[in-house]
Parts: sequence; structure tokens; C-alpha cells
Amino acid sequence: MSSEHYDYENDPHHPVTTSGPNNEYIHIGNTKVRKDELLSAFGGALYTGVHAAPTHKFANPGPLGLSAFALTTFVLSMFNARAMGVTNNKVVVGLAFFYGGFIQLLAGMWEIAIENTFGGTALSSYGGFWMAWAAIQTPAFGIASSYDDKVEFYNAIGFFLLGWTIFSAMLTLCTLKSTVAFSGMFALLTVTFVLLTIGDFTRNTDFTRAGGILGVIVAFMAWYNAFAGIATPQNSYITVKPFYLPGGKA
Repeated sequence: MSSEHYDYENDPHHPVTTSGPNNEYIHIGNTKVRKDELLSAFGGALYTGVHAAPTHKFANPGPLGLSAFALTTFVLSMFNARAMGVTNNKVVVGLAFFYGGFIQLLAGMWEIAIENTFGGTALSSYGGFWMAWAAIQTPAFGIASSYDDKVEFYNAIGFFLLGWTIFSAMLTLCTLKSTVAFSGMFALLTVTFVLLTIGDFTRNTDFTRAGGILGVIVAFMAWYNAFAGIATPQNSYITVKPFYLPGGKA
């Protein structure tokens, strides 16, 4: 199989290139390797922090996803906190399906398009979380009504929330070199899921209310991070200065 030879010594501006009929070879300096072999060495595109610069120009979808997450989390958390004595949370279902769910899923897919593995995984997953939660709350799906034992239903929801607790903790570990606001948001979200999980397993509304209060804080942190991504000197007199954690960008 023939391949195109690339002269690196005469073109220092392109240290990495591809060749072959299907661009299956990657040239790094004087080294030539197969693309699939190189990617497998790094766990494919899932290797944290290793991805190519995007080849197309896209706007930053992160603030959209964070805003969708923030608003839906805020409203549900107000119900969980029993604010103003309101306990019927059905008004959240529409938000969970369309804003926190569908719109956040779209933002996650656009993060994938710009080759941001973390952003795509986080936003798409939490979009799925909201749609799954909305499905549980919707009688047409028959999920809640399929449980005859109320305790069994609470335990099942506890398993559901426990899984999201573990997932959120995993993502938190991937933010320890980012900013204080961004990593703090995921850390507090994990604690929020812990409290809500305990609340369902124990049927103790105090834990659920505590999770609701903390969820409101998480929502404002998500809005803060979203604002940091869209506020620029060109459109706002107020911008956000990031505070990096140790090991993050100086």
C-alpha cells in the first residue's frame, strides 16, 4: 500500500500530518505510525485532556448546557427544599424533558462536535438524567405505577440516584485541575446526590430538604460558570476572572 511522503525538515509549521489513501498513517517527526494503533495507546478519544484542535468553527456550547442544567436544577431543588410549602413538583417535568433534558443533550452533542470529551460526556449524561427523571414522573410511561410497594419504589429511586452520585463523583475527579467554581460545582452536585439518595433510602425528608437547599446553590454555581463562558469585554461590563486550582492553567 503506497503512501505520500511528507518532508518535515522543510516545513516546520506542520510537525504532525497524515498520509495514505484513507489517512490511516500519522507522521510525527520522522516517525510513522498507524492512526488506530496510536489512538488505542491512549484509550481512543476518551483519554482525558488529549484531543486535537477542532477542525470547524463552532460557538461554545458549554454555557447553553450549563444554563439548561442550572435552571432545571434550581426549580426542582426549590421543591425538594419545600420552599413556600410547595410539594407538587410536576411543573418541573416540562423543563426536565425539554430544557434540562433535550437542550442539554444537544449542547453535549455539540461539545462532542468540537472534540471536548469531558463536556460532551457531562452535558449529554445529565441531559439523559433529566429526561429519565421526567419519564419516572410521567404517568404515561407507567414507571411509578408499576410499583405496588411504596417502600420498594423509594428504594428503586435510591438506586437511580446512587448511580448518578457515583457518576458525579467520577466527573468531579476530572475537574481537579480546572477552576474553583467549576470543580466546586461538581463537588457540591455530588454531595447533593448523596443527600437525595439517603433521603429516598431512609424516607427522611430532612435529607431531601438538605439536598434541595444544596441543589439551589449548585444551580447558581452552574449559572456562574455559564456566565463566565458568555460574558466578554465586548458584551458586558462585568466579566469573570477564573481562579485555577493547583496544577491548573496559570
